[in-house]
Amino acid sequence: MIVMIRASDDPTSFHDLFATHPRLTDLVLAPDGTRLIASVQIINNLGTRYVSRLCEVDPSGEHESRPVARSVQGDFAPAFAADGTLLFLSGRESTDPAAKKSESQGVGLWALPEDGEATQIAHHPGDISAFAVAKDARTVAYTADLLPGAVTAEAYADRRRERESAMVNAVLYEATTTPALGIGLGPDEPHTFVQHTDGAPVNAGSQGLAGTGDMALSPNGSLVAYTRAATGRAPDTNVVVIADAATGVERHTFSRPGQQYYRLAFTADGSALVCQRQREETYTTAWRVTLVAFDLASGEETDLLPEFDNWPWPGRAVLSPIRGDATLWFTGDERGHCPIFRRDADGTITRLTASGAYASLCVSPDGTTLYALRSTIDSPPRVVRLDAVTADQQPAFLRAPGDLDPLPGTLAEVHVEADDSFPLRAWLALPDGASAERPAPLIVAPHGGPQMSWSAWTWLWNPWPFVARGYAVLLPDPALSTGYGQRMQERGRGQYGGQPYRDLIALTDAALARDDLDATRTGLAGWSYGGYLANRAATLTDHFKAIITHAGMWNLEAFQIDTDMHAYFREIFGDPRTQRERYEANSPHFHAAKMTTPMLLVHGGKDHRVPMGQALSLYSDLQRLGVPVGFLHFPDEGHAIGAPNHIRLMYETVLNFLDHHVLGQEWRRPAML
Repeated sequence: MIVMIRASDDPTSFHDLFATHPRLTDLVLAPDGTRLIASVQIINNLGTRYVSRLCEVDPSGEHESRPVARSVQGDFAPAFAADGTLLFLSGRESTDPAAKKSESQGVGLWALPEDGEATQIAHHPGDISAFAVAKDARTVAYTADLLPGAVTAEAYADRRRERESAMVNAVLYEATTTPALGIGLGPDEPHTFVQHTDGAPVNAGSQGLAGTGDMALSPNGSLVAYTRAATGRAPDTNVVVIADAATGVERHTFSRPGQQYYRLAFTADGSALVCQRQREETYTTAWRVTLVAFDLASGEETDLLPEFDNWPWPGRAVLSPIRGDATLWFTGDERGHCPIFRRDADGTITRLTASGAYASLCVSPDGTTLYALRSTIDSPPRVVRLDAVTADQQPAFLRAPGDLDPLPGTLAEVHVEADDSFPLRAWLALPDGASAERPAPLIVAPHGGPQMSWSAWTWLWNPWPFVARGYAVLLPDPALSTGYGQRMQERGRGQYGGQPYRDLIALTDAALARDDLDATRTGLAGWSYGGYLANRAATLTDHFKAIITHAGMWNLEAFQIDTDMHAYFREIFGDPRTQRERYEANSPHFHAAKMTTPMLLVHGGKDHRVPMGQALSLYSDLQRLGVPVGFLHFPDEGHAIGAPNHIRLMYETVLNFLDHHVLGQEWRRPAML
């Protein structure tokens, strides 16, 4: 059963309902364009985690969506095979009576014909984590782990059993980082496997310990492409590998010092590979993201967007399904939106959407229609249909789960010039009833990243639970935000707490000039990089009545040692033993003695991105200085709070803390704490 948010007589309970709302996450289109499948995350019966369910959406928009027949709760990551069979990952048990007991456990790859029962078509001890399909052939590639010294799934299973029986979980690191993407790595190492219908899986090579399952198959299934993750010896450079799908032998490799490639896709004729190329920020250069094409015959790399000032990021480009047609579509942040752009063969770029943030693009077989998930700051993802050519259009909404009843407020924009004359903007969510006679208290909520933007709906630190409680929420895009051109990156390069902080304050002051906001009742709440800006503000201003910092950096010198992005961060700030300038200019902990604002710290015990030592150090400083402080610790959470029961508890605690310090109400300790 999918639970929908309904209007509540008690607006303070909005965050409870918010946590149970279904979440659309993926969208795939059948090769013949007749079936559209969405993946929906719903809350489990215990209310402790989200599970996936596959949903059939009518591409015409005439009929209501329905669960995919013979799909079960827990099926996820849908894709279509060349013959129209629906493929997905699932931990359901195998029904094959000949399968070994070990093969009926864990996440495997399943096939579900439109008429018939699901069958498992690939299994690997330790789970399959991702897969890709060939457009015109019955070939699949998938990502699964191997232990060092194991070259087959059978050998891997034996090694796993040996370690388990010996109760050994030790890892020996030699060439890469220890954690990445917020999780510990190793000793299992992701590999790319290719499975044909007439043989055993072929091991096409390692993706590296930090491999993410970024793969693609050529249309005829003869080649497999994947990325091999950067190592500790070359932390800013990964490798694109193209291998023979039948033998696993490498055919081509592409790499460039200081560049990383992501989100691979073959052209319809299989002659080229298109992917995202990313140059991360360094001490002397700003971030830059573009799309490139590798010609497989010549090895030549071509920048497809040399004059495009924004980034084709973070989504994957979708290529024309028609052989010989070089058209492609991509998404990218632009001034508080994330439009769809079309690139024609001659390099002409057309923005296809007038507003909203788009993801999970699909193109019809004839290249004339697009399907996507569209969200906005005030609307969660919904399934839409668009024309593949027309500029600045509005989409047609299809019938699918995920829509919300009217939210408890409205959305506006704030504009101001920065101290360097750069035009700044922010979203402002206003509660119903805010007016000059009843000005609303304001919460300023800087985003994470820092290379991000408030352009889409978010399930993490969403503004509307605050609005339901009566707060206005400012969502600023300061320096280093995406969607404002390369100058926005240059403005903030190397100074996390400089220009971005000044932009944050400029936008806050501009918002508070409105007569429907109360400048005497303000708070600041941020996550990740936004948490860092909150910590920075705590040492530089006493304007805010309360500050919430979730997974924010405090001591940058200690952070660069412990974070899973150690090499990345040192590229920006330098070695603190020889290049101390940026640490001393930007690390909030140097100014701890100036803190007076009550603070609530939120942190996960398994956070590798911003290790918990940052929160512990800040908590210790605040206690030592006698500043009112609370520390909401989730031992089993990582960089983000993901469990729905924890999400509800976090909002309850944060809102009660703000009510107490911003509104002057009596402190209400959450019952579960």
